Formats: sequence, structure tokens, C-alpha cells
Amino acid sequence: MIEIKADTTAVTQALERLARSAADTSPVMRAIAGVMHDAVMENFDQGGRPAWVPLKPATLAQKRKLGYGDKPLIRRGGGQSLYSSITSRSDQNSAVVGTDVVYAAIHQFGGRTAPHVIKPRNKKALAWPGIRHPVRSVNHPGSLIPARPFLSLTDADEQKIVSKISDYLARAVGGSQA
Repeated sequence: MIEIKADTTAVTQALERLARSAADTSPVMRAIAGVMHDAVMENFDQGGRPAWVPLKPATLAQKRKLGYGDKPLIRRGGGQSLYSSITSRSDQNSAVVGTDVVYAAIHQFGGRTAPHVIKPRNKKALAWPGIRHPVRSVNHPGSLIPARPFLSLTDADEQKIVSKISDYLARAVGGSQA
């Protein structure tokens, strides 16, 4: 009988390093959260990937008048904007990118706002060009908001995430810190 004895020290050490790395995946989760955050910000910067439905001319004119720029879902100026509300976080088991802005879902998925009454804030009545006389209130039927999915990843973004995971595992097996 032939017996072959192999020194498996290197294999054993590599498996031990891999097991230690698998016990704390927070470094790779942090890297994944970074890739996802960058992807979401790129969606805003490019006006969607694929491109979002353009703003209506009246909406665009109002944004320009208020100094908010031309891009959908980005409001530069006063108050918190959807764009500036995007955050990322990660832990040992997850990587998350999102927002706590209440109106984010209707922009992500689209939909219709609820009917509501518009009343003047600082005056006794509302008036605008084309109306015969001032009115105390207006019944607004609600607005149709097109979907502009900002929380999305392209195939290239997903490839970056796979690459981060592959690099992490290669470093873990290779012996360097992840």
C-alpha cells in the first residue's frame, strides 16, 4: 500500500482565515453600502438610470423660479430634500441605503396624491391669472406622480458589489486584513 502524507498547514491556515473573516463580515458590508450609496446618488445626478420621466414644463418653471435647478427629485435650497436625505448604514449582516423622507415612496413607485383643499396661508383668498375673482379655497383632485426609482442598482453596480465580495474573500483566504 502506498501512503502519501501531505503537509496541509497552508490549507488549514487559509480555511481558518476564511472562517474568521466569515465571522465578521462588517468590512465587506460597509463596502457594499458604499457602492449602493454611490449608485443611488448617481441615479439622482443622471436623472435616473434608465432616464426618469421628465418634469412637466410648469413644474420645471416653478423649480427654476425657486432656484432649485432643473433635475427631478433634487431641490437645492431651503429645507430637507430627498437627495440630501439619502443615508447608508451597515453592520455585520446587512448593508442598507435609504431615506426617512415621508414622500420618498411616491417618487420611487409613483402614484396619486390624495385630494385636498388648498387655502391661502397669508391672505383671505386665493387669486391667479385667468380666474374671475378671488376664492377662499380650491378643491385639488390630487396629482399623478410618475415613478422615478432612485433606489435602484444597474447591472454595473451589482457587478461592483460582486467584485467587493470577491476581493474580500480573496484577501481573507490570502491572509491579509479585509
